[in-house]
Amino acid sequence: MPPTALLAHDVVRTLGGRRVLDGVSLTAPPGRRIGLIGENGVGKSTLLRVLAGVDDPDAGSVTRPADLGFLHQEMPFDPDATLTAVLDEALREAREDLAELERLGEELARVPEGDPGHRELLDTYGRCLERARHRESWDADRRAALVLDGLGLGALGHDRTLGSLSGGQRGRLALAALLVGRPSALLLDEPTNHLDDGAAAFLEEQLRALPGCVVLASHDRAFLDAVCTDLLDLDPAVDGPVRYGGNYSAYLGEKHAERARWEQRYAEEQQELEELRYAAGVTAHRVAPDRGPRDNEKMGYGHRAGRVQSQISRRVRNATRRLEELERTRVAEPPRPLRFTAGEPAATAQEGTRPLVRLRDARVPGRLSLDALEVSATERLLVTGGNGAGKSTLLAVLAGHLPAEGEVCRRGGLTVGFLTQDTVFERPERTVRDTYALSLGPARAEQVPLLSLGLLHDADLDKPVGRLSVGQRRRLALALLVARPPQLLLLDEPTNHLSPRLCDELEEAFATGPGAIVVASHDRWLRRRWQGRELRLEPAPGRRSLAGTVK
Repeated sequence: MPPTALLAHDVVRTLGGRRVLDGVSLTAPPGRRIGLIGENGVGKSTLLRVLAGVDDPDAGSVTRPADLGFLHQEMPFDPDATLTAVLDEALREAREDLAELERLGEELARVPEGDPGHRELLDTYGRCLERARHRESWDADRRAALVLDGLGLGALGHDRTLGSLSGGQRGRLALAALLVGRPSALLLDEPTNHLDDGAAAFLEEQLRALPGCVVLASHDRAFLDAVCTDLLDLDPAVDGPVRYGGNYSAYLGEKHAERARWEQRYAEEQQELEELRYAAGVTAHRVAPDRGPRDNEKMGYGHRAGRVQSQISRRVRNATRRLEELERTRVAEPPRPLRFTAGEPAATAQEGTRPLVRLRDARVPGRLSLDALEVSATERLLVTGGNGAGKSTLLAVLAGHLPAEGEVCRRGGLTVGFLTQDTVFERPERTVRDTYALSLGPARAEQVPLLSLGLLHDADLDKPVGRLSVGQRRRLALALLVARPPQLLLLDEPTNHLSPRLCDELEEAFATGPGAIVVASHDRWLRRRWQGRELRLEPAPGRRSLAGTVK
């Protein structure tokens, strides 16, 4: 039947004693594609599991279509199952539709129109026909081949078992099975993980063509921009989650407008507070000139003085009352966006314009071969390329963590900061607070408080770093680099495990950050908006030369 809406009303879900979802409501009609965004831990995956019926809400209700698809972490098949078995299950309902239509057609041909059962049989045939049209059942086998090819699985033999596939391949196969089945409601949790640019673009096209509703959680800003008709921001707010119409670009525009209104209101209130404090303390007491009575005023001076004192008292009371009210209800100061603090000088007068790092015929056998690269003191360089192209290897060479053949020259006394993909701290038992203070030194840690950076919450400060999530450890490592930027900052996939909002702030900070910044990233949104040079590495054998262009 035609797709129906997915509805959630006042959903509450508590995990580990913490209320993750607190009265969340959602309406997802057919044709709408709703993206869930917010900081890590706000409940995006939890909400998807409740919507899917995998978890039950502690309160509230969910109404879902009968044919709902949910992208699970693991496929509901044994490791010995073959691709053929997975595809047969994905195509089962479409094939059943066609078989049922054929059976009903043959039965209709046998039953005369005047027969009492003919009308009922015709209605059943009509419902089955509508269902088959919705699923595009006649095109299902061709669609299956198209989807497998679009997601990079077309070359796999259908006799391959799931156990022989990589984790990324199994994830793409699970996604393919959902797209082939075309359910009325589709729930996706980070669907672009393990997808290259081509596969991500193919997925976007497929989702836009679905007649049913889609609810998805993703950190991929380019994906959110290309697919979503609405965004639901789950970050804590006074009135609960906020829904924004439009894609990610529209959301950004609205958030920037909200920020501007917030800053303007805060500035206006601060000015009014200053004026009220002055009025209550000084101005209200200067209602009358400081002079004695004239001769012709002496008879009524006492009466006039009383009237003046009454005016003074009234104005003081009014100013004080308004001051107390405003101090009680005033808006909070807008949080400062993430910015790099002042770092060490990028260059000295004696060093002039000599590059920070220079590579000539640099090679790491089997991993990297580069003809030439120079990184200037104010460089903004983006390193791109597919998996295995050597992006992480190049950053490790620039950092001095990996030896390379050929010529590698670094400026004397160069300070280097390196954010790797896998963040590990030497003392996992040490708390976040102590790790930050001891790494920076007490003076710098006091000058740039960790909480002022907006990367970690107060509740995280006394946790051992070994108990932090991957994303939290990465945020702590980033905080150390932001608080004391080096002359050369190397960032390997810096937007991994960060919320879209924080990714936007980090990218804006690149423009004003001190020293040189080299970023390796597969993030399509970051790459599209990059303002510096770009070096693309290709995984093909042979040397790779610098082919960046200034945008």
